[in-house]
Amino acid sequence: MISDLDYDDTGSPAIGIVPDGVSWDEVRDHIKIQHAPLLVRDGDRYADAWWTGTRLAVEADLGDDLDAAIEEFRGFLLDRGEA
Repeated sequence: MISDLDYDDTGSPAIGIVPDGVSWDEVRDHIKIQHAPLLVRDGDRYADAWWTGTRLAVEADLGDDLDAAIEEFRGFLLDRGEA
């Protein structure tokens, strides 16, 4: 489990923001247990990660701006009925 997540809960659903240095294996293990959406810094860009019900799914390249990445990811989740 990733213990030092930050959260953006200004809208629904809340999105966990993974701290730098956390591996994709740790992200996968966390999401398998929590099933909560996460935003992950991947190099100089953000990627979103969520649980599909059977596996980890990742959408890469949400850009390099944290606020814009959160907004885009939250919109995606709302479109999927995840809120």
